[in-house]
Amino acid sequence: PYSMKNAKAKRYTVDNNVGGANNLCCAVIDSEVDAHIVHLGTMGVYGYGTSGGQIPEGYIDVVLPGGRESNILHPAYPGSVYHATKCLDAILWQFYQKNDQLRITDLHQGIVWGTNTPQTVLDERLINRFDYDGDYGTVLNRFLMQAAMGVPLTVYGTGGQTRAFIHVTDTARCIDIAINNPPAQGDRVEIFNQIAETRRVRDIAQMVADMTDVQVDFIPNPRQEAAENELEVSNEKFCNLGLDPITLDTGLFEEVTEVVKKYQSRCDPTKILPASFWNKKRAAECASLDPNSVKISTAPEEVKSE
Repeated sequence: PYSMKNAKAKRYTVDNNVGGANNLCCAVIDSEVDAHIVHLGTMGVYGYGTSGGQIPEGYIDVVLPGGRESNILHPAYPGSVYHATKCLDAILWQFYQKNDQLRITDLHQGIVWGTNTPQTVLDERLINRFDYDGDYGTVLNRFLMQAAMGVPLTVYGTGGQTRAFIHVTDTARCIDIAINNPPAQGDRVEIFNQIAETRRVRDIAQMVADMTDVQVDFIPNPRQEAAENELEVSNEKFCNLGLDPITLDTGLFEEVTEVVKKYQSRCDPTKILPASFWNKKRAAECASLDPNSVKISTAPEEVKSE
């Protein structure tokens, strides 16, 4: 959402992300080091439910005019300026692989949730950054934070958006797998779908609400997106290389909630509601949202588990 906040944020996002990708490729070429670039991207490059079926891993089979069959880079269908920069990055990877034979892996990652990996849990100082605001907070972590604070869960629109999710532990595991399975020089850009599963947003909100007895609020959607969508995604490559994905589990929700409770004094309730709007129409529809109306109540003493 930050990339949609205003014209300055849009320009910064494009300059920083696309320029950074290009600079990295130039640096690798000039260094004459046979480096393997691993890029942590986003599932948002595909759009949501636009493939007419399961989203493949990076490349899609097509039939060209005249009946010719081919396997091409999946068409881009970004939903934000941030997603658009990741689509532009993907084109840069394709060019530099073709032109300079760079070895590149692009990870199309789903929405990350959770706070700790088996390594970071060993010392409190290693706890991962936790964003709960409307610009940087990911949806499930936002819900868990709101529930721990006794704040109604903020579901955008109908909550019918289906999205791909991955636990932070699997994010680290996937990067490790990608690093240790580089493409050979001359091979096309390797692309993995870095996800564990897909879920509908309102269903996730209900899972959290059932666990915490917190109310679910459906608020105007600040984003320009379909109210409802289906999403089926292939993650076969990572699974074939040993990934056993962590799926949404209320037991793991408790770990996030405990971290939130411990640091609840740092929460600014005025940052909970969305503050970035995709266009003027969305901003007008969200005009009734008052960030100062959000009040933190006493969080439940215990989180119910199955």
